[in-house]
Amino acid sequence: MKDLSGKTAFVTGAASGIGLGIATALSQAGVKVMLCDIEEEALAKAISGLKLTNADVDGVRADVSLKAELQAAADATVVRYGKVHILVNNAGVGAGGNYGRWSDARWNWVLGVNLMSVIWGIEIFGPLIEAHGEGGQIVSTASIAGLISGEVNPLYNVSKYGVVALSESLRITLAPRAIGVSILCPGFVRTQIMNSGRNVPQRFASALEAPPTEGPVADVIKQFQERISKGIDPLYVGELVREGIENDWPYIFTDTEFEPLIDDRFAAIKQGFDRLRGRQPRH
Repeated sequence: MKDLSGKTAFVTGAASGIGLGIATALSQAGVKVMLCDIEEEALAKAISGLKLTNADVDGVRADVSLKAELQAAADATVVRYGKVHILVNNAGVGAGGNYGRWSDARWNWVLGVNLMSVIWGIEIFGPLIEAHGEGGQIVSTASIAGLISGEVNPLYNVSKYGVVALSESLRITLAPRAIGVSILCPGFVRTQIMNSGRNVPQRFASALEAPPTEGPVADVIKQFQERISKGIDPLYVGELVREGIENDWPYIFTDTEFEPLIDDRFAAIKQGFDRLRGRQPRH
């Protein structure tokens, strides 16, 4: 999609952080943007700020972990703009926990926002993009944790690996339909992801717990908070996403910090095949 001007985008988690960075970068390129978020006050502030730049934007409140609300947001977008060319599945939460600290509420909340909303977003918006025949792009925010698993939060990692697997598969499926698929895998970006509990729906309230104040887990949380507070500018990430959409990048990274760890992962996978060389499978 070399010429984005006049196209329409729907962006989830758009009231702050990476989502707002993407919405801003797209609107600066002449894209009409429907911002979607669960946080109404922040959403209103984001829309007001963008309109000061003469951007053609609007907003809709939705809990994307509920398919019906995501469908209603899509309907509102069609009513407002008529067509949708770009879907950005960006909403995400950083909750979860390591082995021994799981609960059904945590799994349901994290998977609902981080993975199911992506599945539903594509299911709902994919046909809308196909319908006009003008082509389009789907961008889904995974994480660098969707390619390398740390030991801290397997629940979060599972949700992000799912986004990567889904996107890689659909890139092949949707290419003949003139729809590109990109995966955004951010590193440390200045967002509020460590404060995801501010938006937890009541039905998942039991997923929250006070974080430990001392010990190894508390130390890791503190390190993450410090890294995020000094992280990459979300607007820069938005500009990378805009470029990724224009050039149909399969993977959009924010920096090269974790490239050695990805190399290590694939080297370990390769070793698994090396151990079998020269052996004939038994049939």
